[in-house]
Amino acid sequence: VQLQASGGGLVQAGGSLRLSCTASGITDRMFYVMGWYRQAPGKQRELVASITMVGNTKYADSVKGRFTISRDNNNNTIYLQMNSLKPEDTAVYYCAGKTWGVADFNYWGQGTQVTVSS
Repeated sequence: VQLQASGGGLVQAGGSLRLSCTASGITDRMFYVMGWYRQAPGKQRELVASITMVGNTKYADSVKGRFTISRDNNNNTIYLQMNSLKPEDTAVYYCAGKTWGVADFNYWGQGTQVTVSS
């Protein structure tokens, strides 16, 4: 199983980026929940957004109204549309998947760097 994230980069404050994460080597509907975490230097990893198989979403308070998570089950891909980016959004963003019946995310991608300049 692999989760391949892409779409990170350098953007000015107020700009937008779209992250993608494609899962491969998985069985159909393997991940009940998929999500995006981020970790900034010197800070704990935090859950940014998550989405269930049926499209229920959750967001960290810090990104509500600015970020949108979506999911394409046919292509085993999730997206994170990030608008109105702020310097404090700078972090390595990781996609993750949670299989059925487990409490925590148990599959992780390699991370993609997002840097927002002021």
